[in-house]
Amino acid sequence: MDEATTTTVETAASTLGHDRAMLRTLARGFVPDRAGHAGAAAREVRVVAPARLHFGFLDLNFGLGRKFVGLGMAIDAPATALTLARAEAGLRTEGADAARAHAHLERLVAEHGARTGFRLVVAETIPPHAGLGSGTQLALAVAAAFAALECPAAEATGLARELGRAERSGIGFSAFRTGGVVLDGGRGPATEVPPVIARLPVPDEWRILLVFDAAHVGMHGEAETAAFAALPPFPAEASAALCRLVLVRALPALAEGDASAFGSVVGEIQARVGDHFAPAQGGRYASPAVTEVLAWLAAEGHQGIGQTSWGPTGFCILADAAAAERLAAAARRRYAGHPALSFAVVRGRNAGARITVR
Repeated sequence: MDEATTTTVETAASTLGHDRAMLRTLARGFVPDRAGHAGAAAREVRVVAPARLHFGFLDLNFGLGRKFVGLGMAIDAPATALTLARAEAGLRTEGADAARAHAHLERLVAEHGARTGFRLVVAETIPPHAGLGSGTQLALAVAAAFAALECPAAEATGLARELGRAERSGIGFSAFRTGGVVLDGGRGPATEVPPVIARLPVPDEWRILLVFDAAHVGMHGEAETAAFAALPPFPAEASAALCRLVLVRALPALAEGDASAFGSVVGEIQARVGDHFAPAQGGRYASPAVTEVLAWLAAEGHQGIGQTSWGPTGFCILADAAAAERLAAAARRRYAGHPALSFAVVRGRNAGARITVR
């Protein structure tokens, strides 16, 4: 094996047969090609993990025995990037969100042991509590790096659960593993990580306009748990309608590259689920500033709009790069007087985390 081995967890242009083979391989661990070859010779691992959009839960009724069935998409930016290197002794962590990353590493070392010390450098993180999956991607990036150096055959789902991830949604975990648009099957009585029901690539030409609000933080932690507990029952007929829309309209539209039809279903999910969460977050969307932007986008005729997870980050799904850049430029001009608002055009990501072992 070469001194430096790079593992990309999925390839955008893979065939269906290759997809299935890759997914079977990935079930064994984060870095399957290093199994049996890592160990003392491996000195350093770099991991770049993608953000994700969570479009919403489809069945909050829970009447069929599963909870938090959801739809989401991996995106190419922002991302979490870190490097874990062997050291003579101790654990040293530096960089963005160092305290949380250090806690993950400490937990893994305590659980599995380690032959050396480590230096963990977090070069870049997804903005925290913005609805982009920052906590899951940081935890999985640390776990993947540790696994590559100390236990490359470790089961990925086990490490995810050790670090407290995928407790509700499996979309962030799937973004790390495979990228693409993912429909996860929610949690059943014996679920470790919600299973992937469908995974399709994002068309290369599509773009997503992200709307950031630096002055607002999305709900998380105990407040999030309390909000779920206090929500009223979600009507079974509304859950049935959303599931039908995803199966009969959204996924076929995605397969055929129809951004307008796919976006219209995402917008419908956002409207119904956002209104359900309104008592907890103060409205259909959490941030008043993002709400204003999304209302403008809707008035301009865009249907694929919404808020990812608890927000505050908003999004708009667009059919091509030129349209997305024009819209971003218009938004920057229109909201120049809102210093907390910013805009970015990103692509869907059809690959999982990039893991480089040296």
